[in-house]
Amino acid sequence: MLLNRAQLLTSPAANTVFTTVLTRGPVNRPEIARITGLSSAAVTKAVKPMIEAGYLEEMPQQERTAEGAGRPAHPLSVRADREFFVGVKVTADELIGVVTDLRAEVRAAHRIPLSGRGVEQVVGGIAELVRQVAGEYAAHTHHIGVSVSGDVDRPGGVVRYSPFLGWRDVPLVRLVADVTGATVTVENDVKALTIAEQWFGEGVGADSFALATVGVGIGCALVVNGRLVPGGYGVAGEIGHIPVAAGDGPDCHCGGRGCVEAIASEEAIVARAREAAGDPALDMAGAIDRAHGGDAAVRAVFAEAGQAIGLGLAAMVNLVGPERVVVSGEGLAAYDLFEEQIRAAFTRQAFGAAARCPLVVRPLPWEEWARGAAAVSIQSLFAA
Repeated sequence: MLLNRAQLLTSPAANTVFTTVLTRGPVNRPEIARITGLSSAAVTKAVKPMIEAGYLEEMPQQERTAEGAGRPAHPLSVRADREFFVGVKVTADELIGVVTDLRAEVRAAHRIPLSGRGVEQVVGGIAELVRQVAGEYAAHTHHIGVSVSGDVDRPGGVVRYSPFLGWRDVPLVRLVADVTGATVTVENDVKALTIAEQWFGEGVGADSFALATVGVGIGCALVVNGRLVPGGYGVAGEIGHIPVAAGDGPDCHCGGRGCVEAIASEEAIVARAREAAGDPALDMAGAIDRAHGGDAAVRAVFAEAGQAIGLGLAAMVNLVGPERVVVSGEGLAAYDLFEEQIRAAFTRQAFGAAARCPLVVRPLPWEEWARGAAAVSIQSLFAA
């Protein structure tokens, strides 16, 4: 049975080859075969339709070195301006959007406030953001990636549960496609950020790594054997819902008790800091100020949060064994208040040599999260 060009563009080999050229290019065919383990024939079969469709281009010839006898090589490169992609990160109070080219390089960025967290308000806001950020690239922008915190069914295009938005079973892909006319992809925000880190950040060249985020929630995504782990049910790496104080811990919005997120999320920290300080109006910035100012009771709240995060990270490392763990998220603003406890709990709880797994702190602005959403859209272009 002959495959048509659309099938060739969305084969597993095409996805592998495109990603290799994107992250390693310019790179020639023999090198692609060496990196991916694909046969030379499979590489050639995958490359041909992508060149014909304008996604890849051949660079000028490069003479082989003495070690590489044979014909001169034509390195392959991604044709960046073939088309453009919008990535949107949804937060609790604003939308962050970027336009990227096919290499996921950001060409434009914009933010708009959210008028509310209802489905209609967010979808309308996304449509307005896309209109504003696309600008001069609008005629060549037909793909939108959206990233949202929570349980996201990427293949089905549905946000099954997003705690901070208060959503359940929202068909976000269909709704955004209806108002924009674009091809839309939706993904969990931490997973989307992890794809960008795998392509361009701390995950480059790593066979396995984890990305954990601290902030409004406690998130985590995993790359194993060079691939993002989606999970059998679309949920994997959720260290925020590992119970670390199940007996007498606080209730979690997930229905569990003593979860990492119930102790270490921004909402949990603020609630407990208010109680400790006797100030019902205290916010996160105020709690950080009090802790830095030496308030022992509030510092203890951050310390307990750090311990919970460290235990959650250790459980994940014990189970999965990543080469490294990248720690990011808006909660890094308070990282100095619980870093010591995170590392101490992690070292104590990690089993054997797993305690040597490095924790790499990497602050990333919201635009990088939006870039991750665009990267998911690019990835989906070649996904089988």
